[in-house]
Amino acid sequence: MPIPSETLSLLRWRARRGLLENDLMMERFFERFHDRIEESDLEPLNTLLDLSDNDLMDLLLRRKEPEGELATEGVHRVLAMLRPVRN
Repeated sequence: MPIPSETLSLLRWRARRGLLENDLMMERFFERFHDRIEESDLEPLNTLLDLSDNDLMDLLLRRKEPEGELATEGVHRVLAMLRPVRN
């Protein structure tokens, strides 16, 4: 079941980033998946949003893969939705 619209609005606000590239990817994510974000996605998404802009960018652009405590199934699932599609 999708998350409530109020929760989605708060999440979108929290996802605003200092790097334009991250901002654009986050906006694209919310445009594509706003109606499919589940409660189970909130913790991994918040974990990713806790990262610095540069660390998040490295994960989004596949320069790095999640390691250690970050390497959870949920983080991998949310990253798959966040990352740009490869051609």
